[in-house]
Amino acid sequence: MTHNAWAKLTSLLEMIKFSHTVFAFPFALMGVVLASLASGRAPSVGQVVWICVAMVGARTGAMGLNRIIDARIDAQNPRTAERHLPSGKVAMGEAWLMVTAAFALMLLAAWQLNPLCLALAPVAICFLALYSFCKRFTAMAHVVLGLCLAAAPIGAWIALRGDIGWPVMILGLAVLFWVAGFDIFYALQDYDYDCEHGLFSIPSRFGIERSFLIVRVFHLLMVLLLLLLVFSPGLGGLYLAGVAVVTGLLVYEHLLVRPDDLSRLDAAFFNMNGYISVTIFLFTFADALL
Repeated sequence: MTHNAWAKLTSLLEMIKFSHTVFAFPFALMGVVLASLASGRAPSVGQVVWICVAMVGARTGAMGLNRIIDARIDAQNPRTAERHLPSGKVAMGEAWLMVTAAFALMLLAAWQLNPLCLALAPVAICFLALYSFCKRFTAMAHVVLGLCLAAAPIGAWIALRGDIGWPVMILGLAVLFWVAGFDIFYALQDYDYDCEHGLFSIPSRFGIERSFLIVRVFHLLMVLLLLLLVFSPGLGGLYLAGVAVVTGLLVYEHLLVRPDDLSRLDAAFFNMNGYISVTIFLFTFADALL
């Protein structure tokens, strides 16, 4: 790969914050673990590889599409004006090429897994696209984003079993509330801009103080749902220890951000949420092995 090609690929990956794939990726693998425990058999290497490919393709396509759809808004917002598309670091055609390739990769992976995955893949793409438009007409954009990431463990379960079971639906709901909560935190950065330009979000709709209360409720629901998962096959004390650690991380995340002090928002958003997703997966995987 030439230096220019490598630099362009690096810019594309930076544009979509590829490193943030860690937020949902462990939950997709957690869906694999739950499906394996429910089935009583381990997945093949090929199945796990294609699930990972589908996850990366979906997330890459969704983020790229979001950047394309929001390019004009990003250009007008001082916080986002230097993003790759508004600043010209990445051309619109290059972004569209990446999105097309990513969704094609997702569809290929779904085809390799089973017919139900392939049939549901276009539906998932529609929801991924819907999220990018939500801020224009509903404050529930955060919940739609949560629904999109909840599809990661649910999709992994479907890939292995060809059906939908209650353990993964509980996990999906936990992911939904977790993601919606931290996305509300993230939206606090644009509170003034969203209010001024008529964009919809929980903060612009309910104000900063109430937004913090809503996030606390969402993350409490996440913890309660994770606790319910202990009744699924194969999980026990070690998994509960993981939920306890995750609860502590969530509490610390909420201590980092206050209505009158958003200076540590990046640490709360980027670092803590990565730790949370990896931690709950590792404890779940360890419990399953034991």
